Amino acid sequence: MAYDTELADRVRDLVGLEYGISEKAMFGGLAFLVNGNMAVAVSGAGGLMLRVPPDETDDIVALEHVSPMVMAGRETRGWVRVAAAAVADDAGLVSWVERGLEHARTLPPKQPDRSQA
Repeated sequence: MAYDTELADRVRDLVGLEYGISEKAMFGGLAFLVNGNMAVAVSGAGGLMLRVPPDETDDIVALEHVSPMVMAGRETRGWVRVAAAAVADDAGLVSWVERGLEHARTLPPKQPDRSQA
């Protein structure tokens, strides 16, 4: 399933002017990165994938419309899925996108990959 381009445009409108933001196709969706660290992605499975502080994962998963991120059959701490219903309105989207951006801003910048240059 392709990611929701309308949702991607809504996220882009929220983060587009912030310094250090880039976009990258990842995980079958479109990821928004802060200084090379993924903050939030519009998921090909619907809704968002979000990066959160690992020690807050359990509390965040307990919220409505949120589930653990599962990769290779295992829950991945520091990552959650947010259902489309949670970001259907602007207030919900702003809240979730800001949560992902806030955490990604705390991470050290990644060095650009120069191997392809």
